[in-house]
Amino acid sequence: MALHVRGVLLPDDEVRDLWLVGDRVTFTPVPDAETVVDGGFVLPGLVDAHCHIGIARGGAPITSLDQARDLARLDRDAGVLAIRDAGSPYPYPELDDEPDLPRLARAGRHVAPPKRYLRDIGVEVDATDVTATVAAQAKAGNGWVKLVGDWIDRGVGDLAPAWDADTLTAAVRAAHDAGVRAAVHTFSESAVEIMVRAGVDSVEHGTGLSLDLIDEMARRGTALVPTMINIATFGGIAEQARAKFPGYAEHMLALRDRFPDVVRAAHEAGVPIYVGTDAGGGIDHGLAAEEMLLLHERAGMPAEDVLAAASWGAREWLGFPGLVEGGLADLTVYPEDPRRDLGVVRAPSRTILRGQVVR
Repeated sequence: MALHVRGVLLPDDEVRDLWLVGDRVTFTPVPDAETVVDGGFVLPGLVDAHCHIGIARGGAPITSLDQARDLARLDRDAGVLAIRDAGSPYPYPELDDEPDLPRLARAGRHVAPPKRYLRDIGVEVDATDVTATVAAQAKAGNGWVKLVGDWIDRGVGDLAPAWDADTLTAAVRAAHDAGVRAAVHTFSESAVEIMVRAGVDSVEHGTGLSLDLIDEMARRGTALVPTMINIATFGGIAEQARAKFPGYAEHMLALRDRFPDVVRAAHEAGVPIYVGTDAGGGIDHGLAAEEMLLLHERAGMPAEDVLAAASWGAREWLGFPGLVEGGLADLTVYPEDPRRDLGVVRAPSRTILRGQVVR
C-alpha cells in the first residue's frame, strides 16, 4: 500500500505532500494512499557517516549477523536510516538490502600497521603489502576502504604515521584504482597532512588539522567526519597512557581541547562535514543526535548546517537520494522545527524506512 506524508519538508522549508510507493518517493498523488504523517517537519532519513556495526561494545569483533542487526536497529530506532560502516572485522554483505535495516555504505576491514591498532580489528600489514591489501579490502566493501593513518608508536612514545608518506600515498591511489573511496583514521598533525595531500576522500576525526590544511581540504572537497563524541574520550585515553607515555598523554589532551576550534574553522572554510559517531567499541550506537548537538553547541555549526550534515547532505555524499521525485522512501519526522531547537532530533515522532513505518 502506498503511504501519504504531509508536513514541512526540509530543506525546502515548505508544506508538501509526498507519496511513498514501495521504496520510492513521488509528488504525484496516489489515490487511496494511507496518510501516516499529517504535520510536523519532515527530513530525509538521518545518516551516521562513521559507524561500526561489525564491532561489539567493548571493542571485540561481532561473531554473527544477528549481532550486526541488533546494533543497526539501535541506530535505526534513533532515526538513522543510512550508515557508513567505516571498517568492520566481520563481513556482512547479506545485510545491504535487508528491509528493516538502515541502508549501508561499507568499508572492508581496516588496513593497519602491525601491532599498532586495536587488536583483531584490522588487517595488519607491513608497507610492502599495503597496496595489495587495499585492493583486496576494496572488494570486501561496497564503495569504501578504511586506512589507519596513524596510531601510537611505542618506540616514539607518541602518535606517528602508520607507514611512510610514499606508502600512505600509494594506499590512496590503490583505493581509487580499485574504484572505491578512501577514508582515513587520523589524530596526528603529520599523518593528516600526508593523507589530505595524497587525495584521501574523507578524514575521520582529524584532530591534527591545521588552518592551512583545512584550506587545502576545502579546495579539494575532502570531507571531514569529526566524531566529536569520540574525541571527548581522549581524557580517559590520556590517563591510561600517562604512566608509560606522558608525551602522548599530553598530546591527546591538547588535540582534544583545540578540536572544537578545528571543526569550526573547517566549517567556516567550506569543508564538507558529515555527522558520524564512531559507534562500536567504546561508543554506544544510537547517538547521532548527540553528535549533532556537539557540532552545534561546541563547534558552532548553525542548526540547519548540522541537519544537512546528518541528513540530505550526507545522503547525497553517500549516494542515497533524498526526498525528491524518484528518491528513496526514507524519512524522519519531528513535531517541532529542528532548526529552532536542534534538541528535537533526539525524539523523532515518525520514522519510515524503505517505504515502511518503523516508528
